[in-house]
Amino acid sequence: MATLSYRDWRDDPGGLAEALGISTEAVEIYQASEVIDLHIDSFIWDRVFGYDLRKRHGDGLFGARFYGHVDFPRALEAGLTGGCWVISTNPLRSSRSRQATFFRNLERIQALFASVEDHFRIVRDVGEYRQARSEGKHAVFLGVQGGNALDHDLDAFDRLPPGLLLRITLVHLSSSKLGTTSSPARLGSSGGLTAFGRDYVRRMNEARILVDLAHISERGFYDALEVHDRSQPLVCTHTGVSGVHPHWRNLTDAQLRAIADTGGTVGVIFHAGFLGDPINAGRASTVVDHLEHIVNTVGEDHASLGSDWDGAIWSPRDMPTCLELPKLAQIMLDRRFPPERIQKILGGNVLRTIALQRG
Repeated sequence: MATLSYRDWRDDPGGLAEALGISTEAVEIYQASEVIDLHIDSFIWDRVFGYDLRKRHGDGLFGARFYGHVDFPRALEAGLTGGCWVISTNPLRSSRSRQATFFRNLERIQALFASVEDHFRIVRDVGEYRQARSEGKHAVFLGVQGGNALDHDLDAFDRLPPGLLLRITLVHLSSSKLGTTSSPARLGSSGGLTAFGRDYVRRMNEARILVDLAHISERGFYDALEVHDRSQPLVCTHTGVSGVHPHWRNLTDAQLRAIADTGGTVGVIFHAGFLGDPINAGRASTVVDHLEHIVNTVGEDHASLGSDWDGAIWSPRDMPTCLELPKLAQIMLDRRFPPERIQKILGGNVLRTIALQRG
């Protein structure tokens, strides 16, 4: 069993406030909140490069650019109460190989969290989340980045342990058997979901796995909306919004409304380039610009955090790692967000969405 060394700031909110240069009020709101990130990509470094997430790391070779944003000790020190830790898919493999590799990685990530079971627990719903939190543990939801991990055949869903996957991002940075990516690097014109992709969404609905519409083309977004079970919420776990910064990676106001109408939530990514800042001069305040636009457009129940830490992003320079997350609470306070709204954005909206999906 791995021993994790970290500083627990819960008994010293004033000390954390001083260390971060923010108010004690902001820290106290943050510490009283559920703080849940919808998209943590750190596992890819563990499985590809042997980057041991159980060890405390620094900012990496590039100063918390590209990677070096989070590990298990820093997640605990940052007060992250939960997160969706994802298994990303290699599109260059054959569909059969992708599927076999996914199931191996699913076993691997479960074993990784089991090795730190004194501090982390994999959970499947809000009830299990609250039980883990009552024991002082970080609650781990599992997700998939790239639905082509399971596109060899739909029978793969029958092999999944019930409820183990919280969400699947349908497509990633390349188009697949399921449909077309939003990335301009795609081959050919912008298409939508394929017939197989539509069946895939229906199969996700049957399994009560959240359909994540990050990365998908606009046409594919609405194709998914058309076939989706309207009794279940949709999510977009890590994105910017075009109402602040028009970009191929970001959602339009109409797409925000479509997700909100299902009761879902939208996680704002921390990558400077998608948010509209210079790539090497991102600011935490710009993250809040996007959160605020979601609130102003569809209400405070539909804005969440979806950092994409360790997913090759360039994080804000004043919030380079998870350790600086409480700064978001200060920025929201400065904009006169009431504490209840801040708590919804930090994690309450994620739990509400999961409760709609699974109870």
